[in-house]
Amino acid sequence: MKRLLTICTTLCLMMIASPAFAASGQTNASSDGFFHHYFVQPFSELIIWLANFFHDDYGLSIMFVTLIVRLLIFPLFANQFKKQRVMQEKMALVKPQIDQIQSKLKKTKEPEKQKELQMEMMKVYKENNVNPLAMGCLPMLIQIPIVLGFYSAIRSTPEIATHSFLWFNLGQTDLLVAIFAGAMYFLQFYVTQRFAKQSGTQTEAALKQAKVMGMIFPIMMLFISINAPAALPLYWMTSGLLLTIQTIILNVMYQKSKTKAEANNQASPAAE
Repeated sequence: MKRLLTICTTLCLMMIASPAFAASGQTNASSDGFFHHYFVQPFSELIIWLANFFHDDYGLSIMFVTLIVRLLIFPLFANQFKKQRVMQEKMALVKPQIDQIQSKLKKTKEPEKQKELQMEMMKVYKENNVNPLAMGCLPMLIQIPIVLGFYSAIRSTPEIATHSFLWFNLGQTDLLVAIFAGAMYFLQFYVTQRFAKQSGTQTEAALKQAKVMGMIFPIMMLFISINAPAALPLYWMTSGLLLTIQTIILNVMYQKSKTKAEANNQASPAAE
């Protein structure tokens, strides 16, 4: 399932980095099409409106709209997070049984015996209400049009390129902003890994695989940001920071609710 999530993220990054997608971002108010009309144009108008509200500050406007986007997709992110954690805990409980069955599967060459062991594995999953496919990639797929719509709006709003924010021009590349963008996604990866180790629901192999992908993503983000107008890494930097904060909040809330549920379960037999 992590592979599915990784594929979704990688495809999104490849689209952003591709020349074709970059060219599609160079649009104007006369651009037509369903995606531009319902996803890009509203974000573009919101960026301009907020920039006027913030006294012609397009950098602050981009950061504020990023906050709005993260809040919009937070319910999807939270739902996906909860499903992943619950399923990871269930998988951890049945892992000893599954490992035994898989060990037998590797040793046997008989098709009938293999089929029998596979049925036994499915039985273990069913008895423990475990469905590895339940985590799904759908919540992430739903987020993609929103994220890409905002990304395209930043590229297709000409007013942004003519303004500066802090020390940099939003329409030109800036190495320091690119480094900050990569660093924020590395921070998010570090926080996620730390909580994953604390939960004890993932194997060493799974943690190592996640570590490799977690290192690749910030590096990809850095290289994309180096060649992009500074407005884009500013958005990614802000998004990475907010994503890190949301990850911390969800992990703390989940752990508190889990501890409370365990305490209630222990108190119930005592009350009887």
